[in-house]
Amino acid sequence: MTVGHDGGAGAPPAKHRALLAAIVALIVTISAAIYASVSADGGARDHTSLAGGPAPRGKAAPASTGTWVGAWSASPAAAEPGTETTGMAGVSVRNVVHAGVSGTSARITLSNLYGQSPLTITHATIALSAGPDTAAALADSMRRLTFGGSPRVVVPPGGQVMSDVARLAVPYGADVLVTTYSPVPSGPVTHHPRAQQTSYLADGEHTADVTAVAYTTETPYWRYLTALDVLSHEADGTVVALGDSITDGYGSDTGANNRWTDVLAERLHEAAADGRDTPRYSVVNQGISGNRILTGRSGRPADNPSALSRFERDVLERTNVKAVIIVLGVNDILHSPELADREGILDGLRTLVDRAHGRGLKVIGSTIMPFGGYGRHTQAREEMRQQINEEIRSGRVFDAVVDFDAALRDPYDPRRLRAEYDSGDHLHPSDKGYERMGRYLDLDDLKGAAPVQL
Repeated sequence: MTVGHDGGAGAPPAKHRALLAAIVALIVTISAAIYASVSADGGARDHTSLAGGPAPRGKAAPASTGTWVGAWSASPAAAEPGTETTGMAGVSVRNVVHAGVSGTSARITLSNLYGQSPLTITHATIALSAGPDTAAALADSMRRLTFGGSPRVVVPPGGQVMSDVARLAVPYGADVLVTTYSPVPSGPVTHHPRAQQTSYLADGEHTADVTAVAYTTETPYWRYLTALDVLSHEADGTVVALGDSITDGYGSDTGANNRWTDVLAERLHEAAADGRDTPRYSVVNQGISGNRILTGRSGRPADNPSALSRFERDVLERTNVKAVIIVLGVNDILHSPELADREGILDGLRTLVDRAHGRGLKVIGSTIMPFGGYGRHTQAREEMRQQINEEIRSGRVFDAVVDFDAALRDPYDPRRLRAEYDSGDHLHPSDKGYERMGRYLDLDDLKGAAPVQL
């Protein structure tokens, strides 16, 4: 179902939107100050040479045709508990991520958003995984990563850094290993706690190891790594999915890449391969479990920051973004009774849309899916969900609508998820439910750009 965003009858009073816009502007200003971006050709670096290490160095790729797009991403979600003092000092962190698009070269982004001290990385590598459920790499794919020509980089507290380009062919659907090593304490660790993917840790410096022998510890987190970009001939832009645990893939099979965004990426890949008239986009996932539109949790910066406060970093700063899909609102209804009024949530969504339009991005938005049977479900919350969905369907919020409510609800009890689409907690979809979501979105809705602002 596709409807327009026109701000017509039923839009909130202008004074409410103006107040919210002022609040958002203040949040963005503060966020920018504490999240200084350290680029690959500027910022805090030490060009000390890397001693030893058998892995080939990641030299900058030569000029080539293609487009830089996001192959994978994860939002920095929180400070990892228990890492306040030492961080991951003396540990090789091997993150396993899934490439949703192919490319001929690659680069990564590391974040120290939640760090209270500089993060010193002395060794970093990228490689293709030797297979599923392993820390082993394909030997001929191991590349040493550099930052501004140096294997060593210092990421300041609140900052991030992008690597130089590594010459590595990344196939669609490949698992990619990104390994970092820091010899000195730096905490807390910036992490994404619900990866739905097993990564690995090794004591000591083993970033260039192609075997899995040293990687004896499995972990359900992604640490430091927030983006993998590739130079692609398959895609010419990136679509960002902004959401909560339903976008994060909570409850899906670990390591199976069954999030709805994975299914959407597969459809776009197949459409490109078939030469169909659909957008040539990659998909990146900026879901955080428990995320809300209006409020984050405690801390400076806040753990699980609100969608309003993280929109600049997690959406607008992604590589070559062309469109945004927003799947948010259920946690505002469930967990913020003091703020969760119909107009507050809708104002928040419209503010996100306005900010996307300011960058020329089209916005597809979802209705809020059923949660009948979940512990926090009440009749009042159900009525609010229905009221918000009615406004979303009216065309006064998003440029286009994907009606995930209609796609997954029980036809005999619309307050609930259909049994086969329910993971069992009556809030999160099953793998079959996530597949239904990924296949329900109309690829043609991704076409075009934001409406012209008059």
